[in-house]
Order: sequence, then structure tokens, then C-alpha cells
Amino acid sequence: MSTVTPLNNLREEEQIMATLLELLKQEQQLLVTADTDGLPAVTAKKTALIAQMTLLSAQRHRALGKAGFAAEESGMEAWIAASADDRIAQSWKLLLEHTREAKELNRINGMLINKQMGHTQGALQALQPLSSGANNVYSASGMSSTIPRSRGFLAG
Repeated sequence: MSTVTPLNNLREEEQIMATLLELLKQEQQLLVTADTDGLPAVTAKKTALIAQMTLLSAQRHRALGKAGFAAEESGMEAWIAASADDRIAQSWKLLLEHTREAKELNRINGMLINKQMGHTQGALQALQPLSSGANNVYSASGMSSTIPRSRGFLAG
């Protein structure tokens, strides 16, 4: 029976994080070009990868706890120091670097999304009348003018 160690999923975590980084870059490109048609597919892939990462991270934390280390990232640092294996340390370092890069890309993408939402809100507001009791029309000279709404014709 093989022993489960924090190393078991580390390479897989790093590969998934590298794939997530590429998706975040793709998402950013879609946001920059305002190509919203591709966003749902990217979002679905991101969600699946994040679920995988969460599962693998939890497995790594359990393995750390079983090995007598804190079941968190600080425990990973201690486990790596105790193992004295440069390859493990390098894999962990790469995973952390990719994680930091992904966080930054996600932050920037969030800003781009907010910017797009602002543009959309502005466009929607421009299409709505200025006041609820008036209709906006354009005169022959092209100037916008507001005319009051008619209450209808009352005959008496």
C-alpha cells in the first residue's frame, strides 16, 4: 500500500494552476476586446479547474496533517524543509508563483468586468427617458427636447 504524502498531488496542482492561468489570460483578452460570446465557456472551465484545485488542496492538507505537520500552507513549508528535496521545493515555489499570478490576473479581470458593466449601465441609462413624466424627442434641428406626457383626451 502506497503512502499518501503532500507530494502526491503537488505536480497535478501545478499543472491545473498553469491551465487556469492560461484561461485567465484568455478571459482577459475576451474582456479587452468586449467579446462576451466566449466568456461563458471560459467561466465554466475556470469553475471546473477551481473545484479540482480545491479538492487537491484539501487532500494535500490532510496528508500534511497525517504526516504531523500543520494542515495548511505553513505546514507545507515545514514539510518541504524537513524533506530537504530541492525538486519538491521547486514545484511548490512554482505553484505559489502561478497562484500569485492567477490572483493578479483575476483582480485585473474583475476590474475589466466592472468597466464593461459601467459601460453597459451607461448605455442603458442613455436609452431611458430623463424623467418618468416626459418623453424625449428630437426637433428638426437635431436638438433633444422634452415634451410632457399627455394624459389623454377627456370629453365631457
